[in-house]
Amino acid sequence: MKTFATYFQNDPVRPLVYGEAEIDDRKRRRLRGEEEKPGILAESVIVGFCGTDHELMRMGQAGKLGPKFPEGRDRLINGHEGVVYVPSEDRFAIVLIRGGNSYDPTRYTEEESYFEYGCDQADGLFSDRNYYHPDMLLHIPDGYTKDGRIDLEAAKKLVFCDPYACMLFQRERMEDLGEAHNFRVEMAKHHCSEEEARRLAKDHLFDRTVIFGLGTTGMFIGDLIRQNHPDADILFVGRSPASAAKVTFACETARARYLSTDGMTEEEQAAEITRSLQGRATVFIGVSGTAMEHRIAFARGVLGNNGIYNSFSLGPQVTYDTMPFGFQNQLIFGSINFRQSHMEEAIRLLLKSRYNEIVGLIGREEFTKDPIAAYEERIYVKNAPMKTAVIWNPKYIG
Repeated sequence: MKTFATYFQNDPVRPLVYGEAEIDDRKRRRLRGEEEKPGILAESVIVGFCGTDHELMRMGQAGKLGPKFPEGRDRLINGHEGVVYVPSEDRFAIVLIRGGNSYDPTRYTEEESYFEYGCDQADGLFSDRNYYHPDMLLHIPDGYTKDGRIDLEAAKKLVFCDPYACMLFQRERMEDLGEAHNFRVEMAKHHCSEEEARRLAKDHLFDRTVIFGLGTTGMFIGDLIRQNHPDADILFVGRSPASAAKVTFACETARARYLSTDGMTEEEQAAEITRSLQGRATVFIGVSGTAMEHRIAFARGVLGNNGIYNSFSLGPQVTYDTMPFGFQNQLIFGSINFRQSHMEEAIRLLLKSRYNEIVGLIGREEFTKDPIAAYEERIYVKNAPMKTAVIWNPKYIG
């Protein structure tokens, strides 16, 4: 079947193009132990642009996208954030992006395989229509659609399902690790039961929380920590001025504080962060995408004893001095993933949120006329909205 789509290819000049593309229905497996199933045809309604899309374009320019292509193809239809309409079931849905031969996608192991719609070995949402695994088309709660249309403001919130689900997993993972890492300290301090000590350790992990970088992922994890740990002290750290709209929105949503480090040296940043927290961080979450993160946390001593370093940035290398690291009993982890339950919870929480307020729209015609220019001049530029989305099919928007 032919459809119109944007797709990535290995080409130094035209790594992203819009045009006619051939799609087909391939049997896929949602989880290990389940049967392979043919897909269901769905039509894209609204699609959000993710930083991953920009990175995939760069990979195409460098000729490195081959492993990402669906088998037998020399291109990848991108897009993994948005809402689709399923004609055969007369309903709207969110696509669960990742599936394959793993028991738990958050614990993917080396002998298992996976696919990701719009990212890895499976075509995605920047297309008029595509086939998706029937059990990976997640339901949207009642009340947001009417007469075959979905409310625009609800749809704008739902473009965040993928990154919000990922942050739900990050919060869960930090809680799991923080509990196991420090419950014995709490037992010794409070002379309490192991059960009570684990509860205290999970909560006290966020006593002094640094979120280094203020994009959507940083904003989301701050929001989710606040929802589950009301007494946490959360400090966003970024280069934007404190008066910036995104800073105001993030601090209001997460009831957090903000430190602008624009123009500061690393030493000055570390001193200001520690001063603002009135101590060293109990957890340091790196989401800035810069190598400065690990130097601030380790070399500059912002992460305290028994603290956890959550490496969520893609690209930077993390290094540390083994002598103080070992004696300070610090823990480093990194994992970018989520389960279906996380995305289902994301759908529910996002629909109650204000995140539609930070989504800007670009017209489909403007985007498809020159996708590369749209990326470089509208979507991934300094003054762009925190999230940009395109209404792919206006007939489904109310």
